[in-house]
Amino acid sequence: MNRAARIGIFSVSVLIFFYAGIGHVLGRSPDDKAYKSLTVYGEVLQKIQQDYVDDPNMRTVTAGALHGLLESLDPQSSYLTPREYEEYKKKISNPGTGESGLTLSKRYGYIIVLSVLPDSPGTKAGIRSGDLLESIGGFTTRDMSVGQALNLLNGQPGSGIKVSVIRRGKATPNEIDIVREKLTAPKLIVQKADPDILVMRFSSLDAGRSEEVRNRLLEAEKQGIHKVILDVRECGRGPVSEAISIARLFIPSGNLTTLRGQTVSTQVFSAEPKQVIWKSPVSVLVDTTTSGAAEILASAIEGNHRGDVVGERTFGLASEQKLITLDDGAALILTVANYYNADGKSILEEGVTPTEVVRADAQDDSDSSDDDNASAREAQKEPGLGPRPLSPEDPIFHRALDLLKTPAKKAA
Repeated sequence: MNRAARIGIFSVSVLIFFYAGIGHVLGRSPDDKAYKSLTVYGEVLQKIQQDYVDDPNMRTVTAGALHGLLESLDPQSSYLTPREYEEYKKKISNPGTGESGLTLSKRYGYIIVLSVLPDSPGTKAGIRSGDLLESIGGFTTRDMSVGQALNLLNGQPGSGIKVSVIRRGKATPNEIDIVREKLTAPKLIVQKADPDILVMRFSSLDAGRSEEVRNRLLEAEKQGIHKVILDVRECGRGPVSEAISIARLFIPSGNLTTLRGQTVSTQVFSAEPKQVIWKSPVSVLVDTTTSGAAEILASAIEGNHRGDVVGERTFGLASEQKLITLDDGAALILTVANYYNADGKSILEEGVTPTEVVRADAQDDSDSSDDDNASAREAQKEPGLGPRPLSPEDPIFHRALDLLKTPAKKAA
């Protein structure tokens, strides 16, 4: 590092100390913890500059510190450098940008795939929910935020990007090429599980989905169907407004969810009796791939005792992010509010715990040593869309079916 750069870094450190000290003295920062944190940060920068084994690239050090700072808050908060933010702006402003169809978060320090849209590039490449992405485009995800990962995965339709995938039960990563495509909204899949039971499978809650559900329910009632299963496994996309609109089709009264944050005005979303069109029994299927708006739908049904929620605890991702630009051209994607269930618990922190807990791999445990049977069961699943709801290999679905068929079950 040349002398000018050293002087620059030293000056920044001095300014940090000066700002923190003056702010503390004048009472501009009433939180003593914030003052101490700034002091420690300035001290660490100085020590790195003076004592590190080699001349450090302080721009890289600072960017790394900011990435770590945002990631320590929650998996969805991200820091984008000026160059990354410039790329981000270009991609989101271009309606023709190609995507992968993956819903992502972080776990074990790496980027994890929560769900995969059907017929998307991710599905075609063989990516599955639960896969860990060790690297994207040659960059390790160990030091990568969700925002950075999505920035890399999105791009020109027809262009490809290589990802290194670690799958449960596999010792070595698998290199996979994803060819980006312009995504279209996936269809709502509707099937009869029984003459009296309708199953709706959601892979997303895109705009307009609630109106589609409303029409399907009215049609089902005319057909003499009196029980509905909402399958939101592998559902991780869509605005919260759609989840609330769908919940209002079923719930006559009560609090559906609450949005609350430090700088965000508290919003309470309540049921609207006039919007209810389905008064018969309903069950919701969830698992660890259920995230975001779908969690709010499941939580609303459960919290208002409107029906059974069957399966595994959801991932916990229901929150709102805000894009905040910085003076140097960088940007923050910052979680500014969380959604809470009817009991006041944060869905981001707690997820949604089913009323009837059923492990998705319950039947796999009994014969896990039989590799051939395990492979056959895996082959029966639809990549990126979870297990087939009518398959005997789906314990979550069949438990919901049993509960609905129990004579004691009545509409709310």
